[in-house]
Amino acid sequence: MRADARRNREALLVAAREAFLSDDDAHVEEIARRAGVAVGTLYRHFDTREALVAEVYRQEVADLCAARERLLAQHAPDEALRSFLLLLVEHAAVGRGMGEALESIMATDSPVFDDARDEMARALDDLLAAGVAAGLVRGDVSGRIVLRALGGICGMRAEGWEDDAVRIVAILYDGLRYGAAGAVASSGKPHSGPHRP
Repeated sequence: MRADARRNREALLVAAREAFLSDDDAHVEEIARRAGVAVGTLYRHFDTREALVAEVYRQEVADLCAARERLLAQHAPDEALRSFLLLLVEHAAVGRGMGEALESIMATDSPVFDDARDEMARALDDLLAAGVAAGLVRGDVSGRIVLRALGGICGMRAEGWEDDAVRIVAILYDGLRYGAAGAVASSGKPHSGPHRP
C-alpha cells in the first residue's frame, strides 16, 4: 500500500472510531469528512460501512491484546493480569459506545466476534500461564473461562455498571490467586486465601 493510501486508511479508522463513539449511527459521509477524504476514498478501502465497523473493532481488540506484552514487561505477572482485566472492562465500555455500529455487523457472516474472543482468550492464557509459572495464580483456570466470567460482568445494563464491573473484577482477581502455590498477600505473608484489604 502506498504511503498516502496507508495514511488515508489510518485516518478513516481513527475518524470512524471517534464517530461511532459519539454517534454509533454515524454515516460514511460524516466519517469521510472527519478523516478529510472523499467518500469514494472510504469505499476504496472498505467495501461497506459494515466492513469499516468490523475493522475498527478488530483494531480495538488487537490494541487491547498487544498490551499483555507491555504489562508483563512492566509488572509482576499477577499485577499484569489485574491490569489486563481492567483493560477488558474499558474495552467493553468502548464496545457499548459502538453498540449500534457493532450490531450492524452481527447480521453479516463476519467472523470478527469469534476472532476477537479467541484473541482475547489467548492473551488471558498467556497472562495466566505467566502467573502460574511465578506461583502467583492458580493453574486450573483457562483464559476462555475468565473471558466468559467477564462477559457476564460487562454485559450488565444497569446504570453504573462500569464501577460495579471494576469491583467484581477485584473479586475475580482474588479468586484467580486463591490457592496459588506461592501467592503472597499485600502483608508479605504466603497467600492462603482471598486478599482482604
